[in-house]
Amino acid sequence: MALLGLEAVFRLFPWAYVLAKSIGAVYLLYIAYGIWRGARDGIEVHVQPAKRAFRQGFLINLLNPKSVLFSAAVLIVIFPAHMSAAENAVVVLNHLVVELLFYTALAIGMSTQIVSRRYLRAKVYIDRAASGVLGALGLRLLLDR
Repeated sequence: MALLGLEAVFRLFPWAYVLAKSIGAVYLLYIAYGIWRGARDGIEVHVQPAKRAFRQGFLINLLNPKSVLFSAAVLIVIFPAHMSAAENAVVVLNHLVVELLFYTALAIGMSTQIVSRRYLRAKVYIDRAASGVLGALGLRLLLDR
């Protein structure tokens, strides 16, 4: 519904679309710059009990509207519009299970010494690549008319 509302606003006021797109582009460039600048910074390790770490990660993802909007956008593009309620429920449940399994496996893998050390060695390159992708997306948004 929010997307439909924004579409109506953007149709009525085309300049609002250009403004929103430009602000989004500048924000992506800002994030890209911050990631690039901090690529060589060390990472502070905060060891927490597994229960607390899981709860914190779960709540962050549950309350983060960006993850919900991203998932919704991907699901809308992939699946047909005329699915039954049962089919929608299966898709959402499948998505939830895959996310839980993937992020659980990622957390377990990243908590091992060997994976952590390898990640820290590659951090500069990973961060610089992510910065490049975000910067390119921001420039594309800004320059695409």
